[in-house]
Amino acid sequence: METDRIIKGSLSAVVLQLLQLNGRMYGYEITRAVQDGSKGKTRVTEAALYPTLHKLETAGLLDTETEMVDGRLRKYYKLNRKGKKESALQLEALQDAISSLQKILKYRLKHG
Repeated sequence: METDRIIKGSLSAVVLQLLQLNGRMYGYEITRAVQDGSKGKTRVTEAALYPTLHKLETAGLLDTETEMVDGRLRKYYKLNRKGKKESALQLEALQDAISSLQKILKYRLKHG
């Protein structure tokens, strides 16, 4: 789907905002949140998600906790203070981009 490509281009902002709203989450929860939040129109694969999570973690925006759940290790991600600030900045940038796109898509040349 074309929508998936657009979302993937904004995946860092999406992940940061989901963590801002939901607290700590593990990878599968994030993929489900994207799918459920888009009413099934968008899917994020693990192949797209985990590099994004690792990039955010390396940038010092996320803290992680590993827990044993049903005999398996599960890694949880949550925003730290720096991540919360970055989430707000990326959300604002994404909203500005959407607003600009909406204006561009409605733009008509003035013929004079």
